[in-house]
Amino acid sequence: MARGDVRIQIKMVSTAGTGTVYTTTKNKRTTPERLELRKYDKRTRKVEVFRESR
Repeated sequence: MARGDVRIQIKMVSTAGTGTVYTTTKNKRTTPERLELRKYDKRTRKVEVFRESR
């Protein structure tokens, strides 16, 4: 990615402690806080909360 881009690539880690990871991008101007999404965890076979790791 070029320097000064508004969209950055982030890693989403499962809060269930399974180590499952999703990667996505976010706009750092509109959402400066850490992102938290509900996504499917393949290891627990349920929808879990995933938080942005730094």
